[in-house]
Amino acid sequence: MTDFLVRRFISNYQDTSDPAVRRAYGQLGGGVGIFLNLLLFLGKLLAGLLTGSIAVTADAFNNLSDAGSSVVTLIGFRLAGQKPDRDHPYGHGRAEYLSGLLVSLVILLMGVELLKSSVGRILAPQALRVDLLSAAVLIVSVLVKLFMSRFYKQLGGRIGSAAMAAASSDSLSDAMSTSAVLIGTLAGAYLDLPLDGWLGTAVAVLILITGWKAAKETSTPLLGAPPDPDFVRQVTDCVLEHPEIRGVHDLIVHDYGPGRSMVSLHAEVDRDGDLMTLHEVIDHIEKELTDRFGCAAVIHMDPMDNDDETAMLTQKVSLLARVIDPGSSVHDLRLRREAGRDVLEFDLVLPLDSRLSPEEAKAAMEQAVSVFDKQYTAEITVDRPYI
Repeated sequence: MTDFLVRRFISNYQDTSDPAVRRAYGQLGGGVGIFLNLLLFLGKLLAGLLTGSIAVTADAFNNLSDAGSSVVTLIGFRLAGQKPDRDHPYGHGRAEYLSGLLVSLVILLMGVELLKSSVGRILAPQALRVDLLSAAVLIVSVLVKLFMSRFYKQLGGRIGSAAMAAASSDSLSDAMSTSAVLIGTLAGAYLDLPLDGWLGTAVAVLILITGWKAAKETSTPLLGAPPDPDFVRQVTDCVLEHPEIRGVHDLIVHDYGPGRSMVSLHAEVDRDGDLMTLHEVIDHIEKELTDRFGCAAVIHMDPMDNDDETAMLTQKVSLLARVIDPGSSVHDLRLRREAGRDVLEFDLVLPLDSRLSPEEAKAAMEQAVSVFDKQYTAEITVDRPYI
């Protein structure tokens, strides 16, 4: 069914790197969500009124909130697809993350409201009435929600969307909660067990957990999540395919929304190489990264010494760095001879979870270098890893 809908409503659907195609995927997901959730709302509302079940009625309004969430998702994708302008030169891609966060907040709000209603039903139980129509509505609702969860998961997988992933999780939790409501309604009507309020509470807790997880997933990119390790590896391999490049460091991925990123990195080259030739190589690599990965690329050319002494010093200083902190590393080492002293200039990359502060690590490294050989003075820049 997903493939049929995608082929029917999205032209050029395979080119998911195209912002227009991505927007079409979002609109398809939002439109299907609005239509199906409104139908489920009307069916469950009717079932809730017929049975007198607070859990069924609350579940109906949960579907109404899902329809609202689909509207937010649809609007988010449309905003994200807008072209860059003077106020937003990097585009509007992060609007998709914002829409996913709003969906999460709606889920949390509905969970709180359902929890309040369910606790009230526990304190004041009421008799329930069940008919075949109501039971059928709930069963159909479970099946529809399972379809929607798979539908959103497939769409989200194709375009790498956190908002779609949140919608998939929400639909799956809805299917589980409606199943619980159905069981509670039948138990209350035929076994005289007052489970309505208790199951409503369980549903509310499940919704709150789902909302919290979705909020965490959608807010992380806004706060600055580390890039995908596989993407980093592919970018690094692409750069190192060129024999003129000896190494890569300080690689940073700037995320401006799904499919909109900027990559900056330092490419190590031989200091004795021809400047114009190396410049042309760097320009070619930047264009290659843009064509292959759809990202803007900025590369800083880092001239490096290519002699045995520098290689030996880099190896020894790297060992000293790992003694100070096992997760640390060294790059960009240069030996500079000044009047009366030899200066080792390098960058020390300190892990984010290091027990040492940058100042402490720098002082420890300076001392370690002086103990290693008193002829050297260390000039250290402490870096933090971005990947």
